[in-house]
Amino acid sequence: MSTQQIVAFIVSLIVIQLCYADNLEYCHKTQKCEKNYGEHWKQQSNTSIKRYIFYDVNPPEGFNLRRDVYIRVSTFIHQLAKEDKLYEWKLVLPPWGHLYHWKSNDVGPQKQIPWGTFFDVESLKKYAPVIEMHEFFEEYPPENGRTVLDYVYFLRNDEEMFKTGNFEDKNIITSCPNKGVPYEKGIKEEYTGVFWYYSNITAKKFDCITFHGTTLDLKENLHPNLYKTIMFDHMEIPLHSDYGSANYWKARRSMRYNKILYRIAEEFRSTYLKSNDFDDKTERPKDWRVKKKKRDAIGGPYLAVHYRRQDFTLGRRSPTIENTALQIIKALKSLNLNMVFIATDTHNEEYHQLTKKLAGYDVFRFIPSNQIKQKYKDGGVAIIDQIICSHARHFIGTKESTFTYRIQEDREILSFPVESTFNNLCPEGNTCSPEGRWEIVWE
Repeated sequence: MSTQQIVAFIVSLIVIQLCYADNLEYCHKTQKCEKNYGEHWKQQSNTSIKRYIFYDVNPPEGFNLRRDVYIRVSTFIHQLAKEDKLYEWKLVLPPWGHLYHWKSNDVGPQKQIPWGTFFDVESLKKYAPVIEMHEFFEEYPPENGRTVLDYVYFLRNDEEMFKTGNFEDKNIITSCPNKGVPYEKGIKEEYTGVFWYYSNITAKKFDCITFHGTTLDLKENLHPNLYKTIMFDHMEIPLHSDYGSANYWKARRSMRYNKILYRIAEEFRSTYLKSNDFDDKTERPKDWRVKKKKRDAIGGPYLAVHYRRQDFTLGRRSPTIENTALQIIKALKSLNLNMVFIATDTHNEEYHQLTKKLAGYDVFRFIPSNQIKQKYKDGGVAIIDQIICSHARHFIGTKESTFTYRIQEDREILSFPVESTFNNLCPEGNTCSPEGRWEIVWE
């Protein structure tokens, strides 16, 4: 090494120490060394600037809550990629699998399902730098058949906050509880765990964190000068950084479904519900980034109802079959409609009881072919239900159900009048407490 190279090397070390004291990646706002270090970093031919963030969610959480968690994470990555140009940030989409409500036993194993089965991933990429797990394996090939993540953070709520009611931001590495942590150190001094049911993924480092704050507060845990692959488990704990804002709705609008699922729903609407996008004024622009501000959607000539049963009959006031039928008939008469589409998780016996009480009206339910079930699983069938509900003239949902929330969001994106969207079945009688409306923000 020449004298000039030695001097350059020493200078670079000094810059690194000034910018990244105490192993923190980001310079203080008063420091001006970040750009210099970034250029030095990029010039190193043996060092990649790609950084990957992974996440997972508490296993019992359902499909539609996990979709909300994605928005929290994607807005975080969107902001991070915009602000930090030193690195190429990528969010690795966690494969779907083994969810509580996916109970079909005739569709094969419902695990390690890529996002592309349910969503238009290219549409997601127009908002945030996301990649599927298989894309990550292509970019970051396993060594000797194994992928070792640099760091896993297991996020935990601060239980004392819930006891005292004194909520304050926290992001503290703490000791892990004796039970409930699905990671343990293996014989190779690496941590093993579920890792989306991949047996060949482990982690070098692992810590529990007591956390309260938004997803943006996780930035201080990244240390990209030290780690290339970072995972956050229990990502349902961090809050939205800007819930309900235009940025939130950009992320939500980017979550378009797999194009085939739209086609299946369109065929069902056309065949049974006299509904099509042109007449209903529900045509979507090819690119979600094209804004639709005028609330001119009419919807197909049918009422759509989401009737949540099963777990909602326990601990929540789910309306009875008879009460639900009375509310549906009242709405049909008020809207001068004769057709109703019902999305429900109730068993067949209860569904047939409901249809008998709706005698005189045309009642429809989506029943997938075996081919559709095999290819798109329970998650895809649920999305088809949601698409059909989102295109109805009027929608009535189930209070506090995330399935209903996602339909209401889809209807806001399609620009329906709000009074046709934010309605719920009443648990008791004919009166319900008013529900909040989260209307779309375009700019």
